[in-house]
Amino acid sequence: MKKRMLAALLLSALLFTLSGCGEKSLLNKKEPVSLTFWHVYGEQAGSPMDLLVQEFNRTVGQERGVQVKVTGTSSASKIGGYLKEAQSGGQEVQEMPDLFTCHIVDALELGEDNLVDWNSQFTPSELSDFVPGFLDDGTTEDGRLLVFPVSKSTQLLMCNGSGFARFSDATGVGYDDLATWEGFYDAAGKFYDWSGKPFCALDYPIRAVEFCAMERGSGDFYTENGWYDTDNAVFKESWMRFARSLAQGHVVVSDLYSNTQVMTGDVVCGLGSSAAILYYNDTVTYPDNTQEPMNLHVLPMPKTAGADALMTQAGVGLCAYKTTEQKAEAAALFVRWLTEAERNLDFVAQTGYMPVRNGAFDAISDYDNFPAPAAAYESLYAALKTMREDYVPVSEPRFEGYYGKVGVLYDGLRQLQQELPARAAAGEDIDALAEETWVLFCSIR
Repeated sequence: MKKRMLAALLLSALLFTLSGCGEKSLLNKKEPVSLTFWHVYGEQAGSPMDLLVQEFNRTVGQERGVQVKVTGTSSASKIGGYLKEAQSGGQEVQEMPDLFTCHIVDALELGEDNLVDWNSQFTPSELSDFVPGFLDDGTTEDGRLLVFPVSKSTQLLMCNGSGFARFSDATGVGYDDLATWEGFYDAAGKFYDWSGKPFCALDYPIRAVEFCAMERGSGDFYTENGWYDTDNAVFKESWMRFARSLAQGHVVVSDLYSNTQVMTGDVVCGLGSSAAILYYNDTVTYPDNTQEPMNLHVLPMPKTAGADALMTQAGVGLCAYKTTEQKAEAAALFVRWLTEAERNLDFVAQTGYMPVRNGAFDAISDYDNFPAPAAAYESLYAALKTMREDYVPVSEPRFEGYYGKVGVLYDGLRQLQQELPARAAAGEDIDALAEETWVLFCSIR
């Protein structure tokens, strides 16, 4: 009897905590409210987010009268477009979801007044337990918290350990050589000479170029229309270093996500999001159908020698579309439950993200429940720990239409990289070929 009473008291305490401020709740167990939800955390069946939604629905959701239904999944790069389509209405698109993941840029394009300000649902004391920079990343200039942090990612190098070992044995290039941009591009050239293949596929090359320029003292290189100042000499030289490597076939812009090209042996490493680990196989399958263990080895993003290292601070957060106060409270209940410290740690450890609560990152060093292969995840979080301690985080640009321009740039580079290496091999001037990519860059407005 005492045990049952204790359990009831603990559940009551939990539900009181999850209800946030002490105002009378609008939720009713007897008349549950339903929330539709779109997310980007794995489009496959049984994704970590889908499993958490199911757990919420059968526990706290059932007790409080809230049911969350996943009605759409997408990639982080595409969900903003889908949300705009849904907001515009029409018979050919799904209805606007109540709850969804997106970047702050996507949120701003949906309209600040159309979204719930999480500051109205969480107390200052509650918010003080979250990493300030992660909260700032989802906050508008006038102080509205529109994108609540659930997880954050950054970019780093993921290597096919088996393939890299053969390259290292043959050339003497080691993982330590990839710590700097100078060593990275040098290794890329040596790998191409040794194998005839590109060394690395880059998912977001513009960020690599930006950080290399910033670390070398470029200063601000953004323009008022949300693109780049092409008269910034340091930025151009950073671009040209990347472009010379691209023109010779040493690196490539990925087809979309570099993990696919690493898993098929087209490249030996990929520079992309930490969350990509969720999509890596345990094996590499080459074009002739031979296979070998991936032995995934993860390294921090390269940095400029002698400069303060920079890292991107990326990742979507949770937004709630503003409809009724009851749905806003229901959404906050789910977000509060989802970001509870231990649960958030479990979630990010399964998906390759960084936790969002203060102190939670330190607990990863003692974490012992990584998915298989555990060694890959341990390698990932060792690299993330190094970056957290030694790198300065930088938020992504917020300019309206920015990512559309980046998409045009990447499509153009994918076209050029189909012909430039052959022209370089035929004797054309490398700098002239690299300049062609700069002309493409400058054409985007």
